[in-house]
Amino acid sequence: MIDLHTHSTESDGTLTPEELMALAKESGLSAIALTDHDTVGGLPKARAAAKKLHLEFVPGIEFSTGHLGREIHILGYYIQESDPAFLTQLNVFIRRRDARNEKMAALLQKEGFGISMEALSKEYPGSVITRAHFARYLVEHGFVKDRETVFREYLGEGCRCYVPREKITPFDAIRLIHLAGGLAFFAHPVLCRMEPEALRRFARELAEAGLDGLEAIYPLNTPKDAAFLKDLAGELGLLVSGGSDFHGANKPDIRLGTGRGNLAVPDAVLAGLKARLQVF
Repeated sequence: MIDLHTHSTESDGTLTPEELMALAKESGLSAIALTDHDTVGGLPKARAAAKKLHLEFVPGIEFSTGHLGREIHILGYYIQESDPAFLTQLNVFIRRRDARNEKMAALLQKEGFGISMEALSKEYPGSVITRAHFARYLVEHGFVKDRETVFREYLGEGCRCYVPREKITPFDAIRLIHLAGGLAFFAHPVLCRMEPEALRRFARELAEAGLDGLEAIYPLNTPKDAAFLKDLAGELGLLVSGGSDFHGANKPDIRLGTGRGNLAVPDAVLAGLKARLQVF
């Protein structure tokens, strides 16, 4: 089995890239993709660790995008993370995220919390700071009792310390992934809460823009969801991918490789990606 959707401390996971690769080996996976949010910082570390463990590694990324008021995530696989044009655009996203984080830190300070970007960067060195890091810091330093309270009262969408994020479109994300030589997949379509026909129309738009596949195997999918997405992929001539969306302790009910115990992504899925890219 394989897992093509995971996160490390480089974004909002709680295991380092090296620890994640070690857990993949321990879990009996034959291949794993690291798909941190809007960053490729963990890929060199994960690749080196996977090589030592004789584990097949897929370099990836997950872009958070917006379309018609919905958050849409686009996964990239087999990206060439050192591509200069790709890195230039990625750094623009990171600067936007940093500016947003500064605003949220300032709002939290007005609430009386002793938090700053300097403190977060020191606590989580090398990470692209996300709301998950804010929540972890507030809980671990005793400012708020638990992560759920942080998001319910302060950092959830619409809460008093929440700052909206400037998002690219999913079509931009597809273009960027292709710019880096990768394959672009629509991540966890089930989380978009679209009616089947609306999802079909949107997936067709993405396919016409160059989308390569759908993440049809996902822990929150019902058997009906998975069947619909696999049929839709076939209808649109798209590939299928799957993964746990593992975040470590930030999603404690999700296990690497098996999700909530209902996940099984076969090697054949990866073979399909490699055939498309002719990666051997």
